[in-house]
Amino acid sequence: MSFRILVLVKQVPDTRNVGENAMKADGTVNRAALPAIFNPEDMNALEMALKVKDERDDAQVIVLTMGPSRAADVIRESLYRGADKGYLITDRKFAGSDTLATSYTLAAAARKLMPFNLLIAGRQAIDGDTAQVGPQVAEKLNLPQVTYAEELQDVSGASVIVKRRLDRGVETVKVDTPVVLTVHSSAEPCRPRNAKRLLSFKHARTVTELQNEVKDYTSLYNDRPYLEIEEWTADNLKVDDEWLGLSGSPTKVKKIENVVFKQKDSVQITGADEDLDKLMKDLVDSHVIG
Repeated sequence: MSFRILVLVKQVPDTRNVGENAMKADGTVNRAALPAIFNPEDMNALEMALKVKDERDDAQVIVLTMGPSRAADVIRESLYRGADKGYLITDRKFAGSDTLATSYTLAAAARKLMPFNLLIAGRQAIDGDTAQVGPQVAEKLNLPQVTYAEELQDVSGASVIVKRRLDRGVETVKVDTPVVLTVHSSAEPCRPRNAKRLLSFKHARTVTELQNEVKDYTSLYNDRPYLEIEEWTADNLKVDDEWLGLSGSPTKVKKIENVVFKQKDSVQITGADEDLDKLMKDLVDSHVIG
């Protein structure tokens, strides 16, 4: 039996370039106004899984992501770097999910892929910064969890040794598998795309993507079934609709205040006492300090 590793990844809006239209009136992120990227800490999680694959000939890396059709991009990026297979969890019923509804859906998908040895996810996503989804998935699956994972030091047996990154140092723990790990940003960064894998998987598509494309890839997929990215809906997961999307999300946004920093004219000062006094007065008057 292979050593199976599930990796939870997410396509997120690039919050490093937030503008005035970043939020909608209902408090949700206006994803159309921001470019989509691979969540940074999920890439650390992917690298941790791929390093296990480097060490074990029987390791299989399976990527799961939840989102609209375009989220298949992060699955392709994972395949280019070394993942073996990917699943896109997509359904209009999932729209508006908070961490509780998201973890419920992801746990159902992970349960469908049991048995597995490791479930690895980034600590948090940059569009929410809650760090809740990984631990909630572990609780719903009734599995042990290790958070702030920085390095997998041993994966040779029925248990793993994990180094954790803490505020004032590191901690090494040993835990039996299956186990859920959430990976800290201090973990090793993800390797670049592999040129051969890029050529092999550049035509990997979901059924929905194929339906939207003009070219006919039917014969290609008959010859290379590994290029199919499977899509799972709520029906495939056999989940309760009341726990999905907005209806399954107790988190409610009461108020949105969009703060956008704009560049102003620069002021050059010297080390003279009068310049420093003026600077301090300006900072106090503008409530930057004081």
